[in-house]
Amino acid sequence: MSRAFLNEDKFAEAGDELVERPVSAQPNYVTADGFKHLQEEAQRLEALRNNLANQKDDAFATQRKAEVERDLRYYSARLESAILVDTSTHPQDEIRFGAIVSVEDEDGQLLQFNIVGEDEADIVQHKVSWASPLSKALIGHKVNETVNWKRPAGNAELMITAIYYL
Repeated sequence: MSRAFLNEDKFAEAGDELVERPVSAQPNYVTADGFKHLQEEAQRLEALRNNLANQKDDAFATQRKAEVERDLRYYSARLESAILVDTSTHPQDEIRFGAIVSVEDEDGQLLQFNIVGEDEADIVQHKVSWASPLSKALIGHKVNETVNWKRPAGNAELMITAIYYL
């Protein structure tokens, strides 16, 4: 038998393996909303796993159950490592984790970002991870300060116009 056929068989087998979701090595800081979301997602996945357990003869359900169990392991690990941050203890005039920050860019465009945990980040909702370059540029600064945001598209100067916490 040709060696090419042996390699194809091994390649096909490797495609069936389910890859674990990577867990960040960064501290898992979360807001109260972020912690609640992790709990809700773990509960949803647990219920889905229980529903799929009844479908033992269905190959699709078996594969889906493996994916759900993988995701459940991820969310369980994230819940176990979660560090709930109480933003009420932060200086209210300084950017820290959980802050909602308004900035003005060099073109006069006003932007607003909420600094959140890695699992909470969602650019559509203007939520950025505390570990992102943008957050790292902002954290520790105050209103009327200008920060340099280092980004692949070129650096940008941002003037901080407002800071608040929920």
